Amino acid sequence: MGVRRLDPVLIDRIAAGEVVERPASAAKELIENALDARATMVEVVIANGGRSLIRVTDNGMGMGPEDLALCIERHATSKLPDGDLFSIETLGFRGEALPSIGSVARLTIKSRRSDDPQAMMVVVDGGVVTPLRPVAFNTGTQVEVADLFYATPARLKFLKTDRAEATAIADLVKRIALAHPHVQFSLAGDQVPLLDYPASKSTDAETARQERVTQVLGKSFMQNAVPLEAHYQDIGLTGFAGLATAHRPNAAGLYLYVNGRPVRDRLILGAVKGAYTDLLPAGRHPAGVLYLEVPPALVDVNVHPAKSEVRFRDGGSVRAVVVGTIKRALGEAGHRASATVGTRTLDALRPNLHVQAPLNWDWRQSPSAPQGGVEGVASGFAEHPQTRFDAMPPAARMPAPHPVEGAVSAPDQPAAEIHPLGAARAQIHDTYILAQTQDGLVIVDQHAAHERLVYERLKNERALQAVKRQLLLIPQIIDLDPVEASRLVEKADLLAELGLVIEAFGPGAVAVVEVPAALAGGNIAGLIRDLCDTLEEWGSTQALENRLDHVLATFACHHSVRAGRRLRPEEMNALLREMEETPFSGQCNHGRPTYVELKLKDIERLFGRR
Repeated sequence: MGVRRLDPVLIDRIAAGEVVERPASAAKELIENALDARATMVEVVIANGGRSLIRVTDNGMGMGPEDLALCIERHATSKLPDGDLFSIETLGFRGEALPSIGSVARLTIKSRRSDDPQAMMVVVDGGVVTPLRPVAFNTGTQVEVADLFYATPARLKFLKTDRAEATAIADLVKRIALAHPHVQFSLAGDQVPLLDYPASKSTDAETARQERVTQVLGKSFMQNAVPLEAHYQDIGLTGFAGLATAHRPNAAGLYLYVNGRPVRDRLILGAVKGAYTDLLPAGRHPAGVLYLEVPPALVDVNVHPAKSEVRFRDGGSVRAVVVGTIKRALGEAGHRASATVGTRTLDALRPNLHVQAPLNWDWRQSPSAPQGGVEGVASGFAEHPQTRFDAMPPAARMPAPHPVEGAVSAPDQPAAEIHPLGAARAQIHDTYILAQTQDGLVIVDQHAAHERLVYERLKNERALQAVKRQLLLIPQIIDLDPVEASRLVEKADLLAELGLVIEAFGPGAVAVVEVPAALAGGNIAGLIRDLCDTLEEWGSTQALENRLDHVLATFACHHSVRAGRRLRPEEMNALLREMEETPFSGQCNHGRPTYVELKLKDIERLFGRR
């Protein structure tokens, strides 16, 4: 078969396969066109997940008859005035979007400029264009896509359920709305929640953006996030980064923008992941909204047909700005942890009880008072969550409670309560520190908290190239597998820089001569064995700094105050004060929270006082 030119309609349908992957793709093109037309109101209506109908109405500049006739032709656009593909300042710049959609669906466009006597309408049905005709319509543009992919039925087989497609469109509207706080967005249709985001009236860009983030993501996100702001050369970064303890099961809670364009860029995603290194549990992801501003000439947005990926001319600088800004913001948050940690704790503490008693009821004088004190009550609820006080057996009752056995009480220190983490009042089960604040209480996991403190101390010493060592009076000999011992000795110089000095001691053994001063008295044997596992997991692509931090995290874990160690009151308070002064102390090296804070009003609700 010889070479031939393809039919124009077939060309449009091929292009549609690149641009219009699903209903959300078509909606994205139409909404971006509305924003490029300077609309301040964008209304989206869908039916059957966008298969039957996608209608986007805006109050933008509109188009005259000539522009309306041209906009449905291939490679016709008003968005490249200089013809420069390397300096794109608009959102929708691909000229084949509208003709591609029209080739696989029934496309109807109504538009009117403010100075036109009447609106005009054009219809494209499966690639067939009908003549323009006048129609009643206000200033702006309305684009209606009906029966998407009816001209290419095979594409319909690859679509998901109507609910899934509708959800994708709703997520699209949310993502675009986050980047344009001064534009009103609304979404209506079946199988999709009604969305309505009023335009911000604030003239301050930061305030307007904060209002929109609160509208879309809710107050809980703002309560668990820290603001971002940085400028380096021509690169600007603003937005909000979620606290490490407010992590998510996937990356859907991360919203990334480049010059107002929502993207899923690998470089930025990798930079965000790097900023949260040693702060998140394995398999968890951070939340956040990041707005990058880069000169258009320094970023190529024409990399992917759907414009979901970009390419930076100086990717290293972009990564450095993202990583540095997020790390600095999280560090300035200090010991702050997510409010959701306390919420989860309250949910766990709130039993499903239906106890009714008069307001002046004294449980200690009641014939149904529980026996065994606080421990008796706790164990009874743990085994039988539905247990009522009057249903407890006689053996579990006593006239009055007694202190919990094994709890260490701290002396009264009223002045210490003014600190964020309050004053230590007791140590429970030799593992958890109970502290009283001005408006509630804090429960601290002593091992997790001290692990983070030691880790941050070691990192600071390494950054200053001054890791303090302590010479062991008698070198400690550790027996290992010969392969593990060989691997450890190979890294002896690197470990020495971190304060751990080891020497080969025959086949299958090493001698530990010096340890970092911060680890004195720790479990050296356990440290060495875990260190062998750490070295085995090192990948060739892992940055050296991350490797060193991983080693230091292993150090910290084996030196930290262990669960089960009884602390003196002054030690507990010293731990609280150091946590308040140490960045990232709200979570341990494995990403778990180091403390839980409960407000007095929430505790009162547990006991029916509110």
